[in-house]
Amino acid sequence: MNQETKHEEGDHKHGPHQVRIHIDRQHYHSPNPTKCAELYALAKIPVGNQLYRETHGDREDDPVFNDTEEIHLKEDEHFYSTNEPFKGFAIIVNARKKVVQKRILSFAEIVALAFETPPTGPNIMITVTFRKAAGKRHEGTLAAGEAITIKNGTIFDVTATDKS
Repeated sequence: MNQETKHEEGDHKHGPHQVRIHIDRQHYHSPNPTKCAELYALAKIPVGNQLYRETHGDREDDPVFNDTEEIHLKEDEHFYSTNEPFKGFAIIVNARKKVVQKRILSFAEIVALAFETPPTGPNIMITVTFRKAAGKRHEGTLAAGEAITIKNGTIFDVTATDKS
């Protein structure tokens, strides 16, 4: 085992290691993982600008918000900023396109998107299923009180049933 290999292994055991990334065609070294806000600071992205992570293929680039969410980086990954405000995530709720500004949606927020006036009553049960979500769970059922991380194209099916 050479010195370089030992050093890299040690970095992984004692904290984040450095990776080379590109923001607005400039290269930087950043800890991996890091906080999204730290990428804004690293590249001195002006307040009000939006940072995006480039994606491959026929998919829209992913917004990176100036917040404390952790982001996992890949060596030589590319990002770019724009002075245009983020236009929102395009999602599908009960076969209808909706645009939301938040990356994380709660059960209650999804139900409100599905129904102008949600059904109520002692025997009403609402079920929220999803697919193509971001994060660890890409598909499944969301329970009352839970939240899910979305991306462009996340699909929700919300049904209300009367248990009587």
